[in-house]
Amino acid sequence: MKKQYVFMCMLMATIQFAQAQFTLDGEFRPRSEYRHGFGSIIPDAADAGFGISTRIRLNAGYQVDAYKFYLSLQDVMVWGENRQILPYDQNNSFAVFQAWAEINLGEGFSTKLGRQVLSYDDQRIMGGLDWAQQGRNHDAALLKYKKGKFLTDFGLAFNQDYSHPTGFVSTGTGYNTTGFFSYKTMQYLYLKQAWENFSGSLLLLNNGFQKFDTNNNPDGVNSIQTLGTHLDYNKGRFGVAANAFLQAGDNVDGAYLLGLDFSYKASDKIELGAGLELMSGNDTSTPDTEAFFPLYGTNHKFNGFMDYFFVGNHANSIGLFDVHVSANFKLSETSGLLVKVLNFNGEQDLPSGEKSLGTELDLVFSKSFKGYALKLGYSQMFASDGMYELKGVAENAASDMQNWAWAMLVIKPKFLNGTN
Repeated sequence: MKKQYVFMCMLMATIQFAQAQFTLDGEFRPRSEYRHGFGSIIPDAADAGFGISTRIRLNAGYQVDAYKFYLSLQDVMVWGENRQILPYDQNNSFAVFQAWAEINLGEGFSTKLGRQVLSYDDQRIMGGLDWAQQGRNHDAALLKYKKGKFLTDFGLAFNQDYSHPTGFVSTGTGYNTTGFFSYKTMQYLYLKQAWENFSGSLLLLNNGFQKFDTNNNPDGVNSIQTLGTHLDYNKGRFGVAANAFLQAGDNVDGAYLLGLDFSYKASDKIELGAGLELMSGNDTSTPDTEAFFPLYGTNHKFNGFMDYFFVGNHANSIGLFDVHVSANFKLSETSGLLVKVLNFNGEQDLPSGEKSLGTELDLVFSKSFKGYALKLGYSQMFASDGMYELKGVAENAASDMQNWAWAMLVIKPKFLNGTN
């Protein structure tokens, strides 16, 4: 009887596993970078930087009718940063990048719980930030609904630091800082409807940032609300996309973002693009905060690959008016070249009255091989007088050349993929 019971258990487990879909894949992504003015103006007396970082990920997914489970382990290593024969990882970068479960509730509803990537539309406000080796994730709970071409997500997050000496508090940096924007609380509602050639979405986002009193004790939150829409139209060779967002709250009022992008497929091998983006900034003559910040978007994608704006910088500043043109060339079935030129101005004047910031040129070559891909990039900033003032580097003390070059190998092996 006992043998029959064990046999039945093994048979049931085998049947259950056979009905499940299990995937196991990875990523190996080393990237070398030459930095001579990346992120900010480099002084003439400073040396260029060079380094190699590697992102490795191991991803496992398991799916049955009732739920999905996903786990992604990640490490980001800089070559040579770990002293040899050290018995531990000096940079402490090994982490669980994603760990979530999505439970099917029926009738188009599901709930997704855990550490996950939140990425919507063109990733202007919420994105995965995949360019950064570490990426971006959120610990959140979502209620999801999808029917046909309509979907909606309602998300909640509540962050704590158990090690804080005064109790369970979030050590977020607050809103009036230059980057990070770690929140204490988050609530958002995202809705999207798609048609044949057009789609539109609406995002309502509220973030609460930890406040501290004069004794550095937790003292409530500062809240900021972001409300806006993303619209996308494509028909034939022509496409247009638009963003419109407002921000208001305890520390900001009347901030806005407006963006418009056009694309045109001139041929099977050439796609042209043009667009502009306007983000409000602070008027230096008043104490009011009216600067828009795109919070959790993939900012590297939008305002120049050299990351002079909104990548851990340019918060509560003069805003930005960005005009850009691009051409994407398909060189062969496996290779392509992106050429993009961006011109930058402040939305508000600098203290000197200057607005012009400069022009950036971005080049990216991509080549796919059997099982892996290679990407090469070069960018150069042609700074105007305002850029030196904005970045706090005297023009006569700055290097004549502000440039950045990189090379990246991407290998994504599929160890297991399909129904077992």
